[in-house]
Amino acid sequence: MVYTVWDRRGGIEDFVIHALAKLRQHADRVLVVVNGSLTPDGRAKLEAICDEVLVRPNVGYDIWAHKHAIDHLGADLEKFDEVVFTNDTWFGPVREFGPLFDRMVRSAADFWGMTDYPREEPNPFTGSGALPYHLQSYWIAVRRDMFTSEAWVGYWRDLPDMPEYRDAVLSHEVVFTEYFTEHGFTSDVAFPESHYPTSHPALFNADLLLRDGCPTIKRRPFFHWPPFLVRHAVLGRWLLDEVRAYGFPVELILKNLARTVEPRVLNANAALHDVLPTAGGIEQEATVTPFRVVALLHIFYADMAGEMLDLVDHLPGPYDVVITTPDADKAAEIAEIVSHRERRGDVDIRVLASNDGRDQSAFLIGCKDVLVSGRYDLVVKLHSKKTPQDGFNVGRHFKRQQFENLLASPEYAAHLLALFREESGLGIVYPPMIHIGYPTMGRGWWSNKPGFADYCERLGISVPLDEISPLAPFGSMYVARPEALRLLVEHDWSYSDFGGAEAYRDGGLAHILERMPSYAAGELGYHTRTVSTPEYLSISHTSMEFNLDHLAATTSGDMVDRIMFLKQAGYVGSGRPGDFVRMYFGLHPRVGRLLGWSVDWAVRARHAVRRLPSRGARRMSSSDAWTG
Repeated sequence: MVYTVWDRRGGIEDFVIHALAKLRQHADRVLVVVNGSLTPDGRAKLEAICDEVLVRPNVGYDIWAHKHAIDHLGADLEKFDEVVFTNDTWFGPVREFGPLFDRMVRSAADFWGMTDYPREEPNPFTGSGALPYHLQSYWIAVRRDMFTSEAWVGYWRDLPDMPEYRDAVLSHEVVFTEYFTEHGFTSDVAFPESHYPTSHPALFNADLLLRDGCPTIKRRPFFHWPPFLVRHAVLGRWLLDEVRAYGFPVELILKNLARTVEPRVLNANAALHDVLPTAGGIEQEATVTPFRVVALLHIFYADMAGEMLDLVDHLPGPYDVVITTPDADKAAEIAEIVSHRERRGDVDIRVLASNDGRDQSAFLIGCKDVLVSGRYDLVVKLHSKKTPQDGFNVGRHFKRQQFENLLASPEYAAHLLALFREESGLGIVYPPMIHIGYPTMGRGWWSNKPGFADYCERLGISVPLDEISPLAPFGSMYVARPEALRLLVEHDWSYSDFGGAEAYRDGGLAHILERMPSYAAGELGYHTRTVSTPEYLSISHTSMEFNLDHLAATTSGDMVDRIMFLKQAGYVGSGRPGDFVRMYFGLHPRVGRLLGWSVDWAVRARHAVRRLPSRGARRMSSSDAWTG
């Protein structure tokens, strides 16, 4: 068994160890080839489960890693009857490997794959000729007669360099099967695409593959571009439910995806949004230990203290409260309000040394001792919110959108906390993106992305950043596990970092930190869920649907076509003549080149469009049929 792995951090994900442990039961020897770096901890994990670990430069993708393994094994390869070449682009085994190997050992083929892809004409990569029929290269098993042949030696000896993904597809995956069949070897496939309603069941019909006994499920249905998956009704939430029903530990999937996929992409593909009931309790076993909860309330507007304390009283069971406020007069007013209320735990009122950074500094500096104490399982972060600068209606809606979608009622709060009990890898929960009253859609980063990227590097966060808008608790209120926020909490922040009261604006640290929690949690393997009440979903969905309907009316095609058309055209600006000229050359770069117009960015957009699959699921681009 030759298994290739790549990790941007040099570590080894838990799903890899799970897969290798199961493969170990069916292999006489397991060789793992690591592309890139490998940490000592990663090496220790691998050496506990496999026979040998090779580390090589991250060049040539999985194909050159397999060549490296073949060269390393040399004559030892001949000791085996069959060698399986695979990689870390799948989760599993969701179904057992045993029945698969028992079935395929009866095949007389010289090599076999898990899945295949049909011949396609014209070749989507070149626009001419044909894309050959091929086994998909994430899993190919080769038998002795083939890997001891001259054709085998010649194939790997003459393997070309593969500096780009396209080269890996065109120079290996789509030619491997044809090359060896032309040299007289026979192939077979465990789950042929001809048995399924699309040409790429690993992406479009993963549930059907699982029902037929396929042990593996590709990672791609969870990280591919969401509009494309929506186009083909590939629904990751239903797929996760299917996987869970077979008994596979879904937390391994979500932990990996939280670390490696843009959080908003994962939120969309796996539909990690829950609509929680505001009435109807939860039956809880008497043996279940209740969460230790602390509510951290930053109260600038003292007249909101009673409303906020009413809100946290919706929490089930006992909880402690830490209230932060900027000055002693406000603290005294809040203390008076607290003194007339029934307590369900300790209450601590703190006067902050500074209000620079507002609720962000209050949380990360003023309450750092609470967050690192280890005393609490969950933290509820709220702050008094009026946003008077945005107008009464807008500010009122924003406050309700935050408060009610977190703690609408005792029943709602109980259901929200139950999410953490059901998923050990759930790190943070908050309301969906605010869009009523605010132009957040399409502008969620505003001017914060460059500074955000800088702080990610400082904090050791390698989770990829979302393109258009981050998945973030806009409004900065949420419920979280303190451990999921560790990278933020343990950093040595100071009030001076926030730049004074005048620095509370986009691009400033407070606004950067508002967008940070899901990325910090994802780095540690914790995923995010957004939540809403049924009432708020009704309000949000209907308004969003109407607005999107109007935006889509001016372009043709489905949503993928519309999005890519607008991306290729580029920013509309204010619609001045120069804007339209720039957009025209973006859509017609050849004309621009003839006129000497600089269109490098337009060329990139055009290439992005070409890399997208065609509309029919049965004409899926081979770039998406590859190992991703």
